[in-house]
Amino acid sequence: MGLQTISQVSKGLNISTRTLRYYEQIGLVNSVKKDDYAYRTYDEAAIRRLEQIIVLRKLRIPLKQIVLILESDNISEVIAAFEQNLTEVDSEISALSTIKSILNRFITHLNENMHVGIKLNLLDDASILNIVNSLTVTKAKFKEERSMEDLNQANHRLRKLRDTDVRIVYLPPATVAAIHCVGRLAEIESGNLLGKFVRDHHLAQIKPDLRHFGFNHPEGEKPDGSDHGYERWVTIPEHMEVQKPFLKKHFQGGLYAAHMIPMGAFEEWGLLSDWAMNSAKYEMHLGDQEIYYGLLEEHLNYINTYSLSPDDSTQQIDLLLPIKEKMVL
Repeated sequence: MGLQTISQVSKGLNISTRTLRYYEQIGLVNSVKKDDYAYRTYDEAAIRRLEQIIVLRKLRIPLKQIVLILESDNISEVIAAFEQNLTEVDSEISALSTIKSILNRFITHLNENMHVGIKLNLLDDASILNIVNSLTVTKAKFKEERSMEDLNQANHRLRKLRDTDVRIVYLPPATVAAIHCVGRLAEIESGNLLGKFVRDHHLAQIKPDLRHFGFNHPEGEKPDGSDHGYERWVTIPEHMEVQKPFLKKHFQGGLYAAHMIPMGAFEEWGLLSDWAMNSAKYEMHLGDQEIYYGLLEEHLNYINTYSLSPDDSTQQIDLLLPIKEKMVL
């Protein structure tokens, strides 16, 4: 297979370079650098490990447990991790099976009374209770063998965002202090600088409603990620002045589609984009290329977490996609 650059791995495994960089930052996978080659690359072992991570993510296993599964020499710990996820899946199957059974009973009830021409009291509390009490809910039975294609199709169906998964939010205009770093560790370096800025200026005290945004700047094209940049903003009082390397900027705000992810699930940018392209009411409204077309990541509850490192897996992030309402013809 040979060594592959980050861009080659990204295309070959259909995984974003941002996600690859994050996996490396948290020690989940390692790249290598040869003395006679300028770029960092991924060897066959790293690529094989990435393939394992991708499969585990499609099985809806959190990154924290993936680290345990791949690193632990204790088979009992690995089994326990799988069993915990299996219990959660069983609960979902039972819930969905109950809903399916009730819907089937409703359909049967309506077909039996179709000649009456009315829905009767189908949705009365007593009627629902009678139907539910008559159910015998059984867990779904699956074939023992499933192919990778089956897994990919299941993952696509389960990970597809519905309207209820996406919040429509308006971000108000704001004055921000911006820090921009370039290089393989741009996210970490900019995060450390921003955290120091917040502490040094006691920003949590003078602006308790502060918000923290970030975005790729630029995405970067070099295989080693040395030209990749990340910019972070923290909202500040309008009158406040900042010193280099920070810049004072004005954010215009606007309408956004918001989808919350745990730290590291950056592949869900694709899910949010798919939602926007298939929405009946909204469409993407991309903006200035200098701020990554308006695609923002907001670190939620930042006022309580700015002392943590940017790769802390307990953090939650809002993916923010600029949108506008579709024109009604």
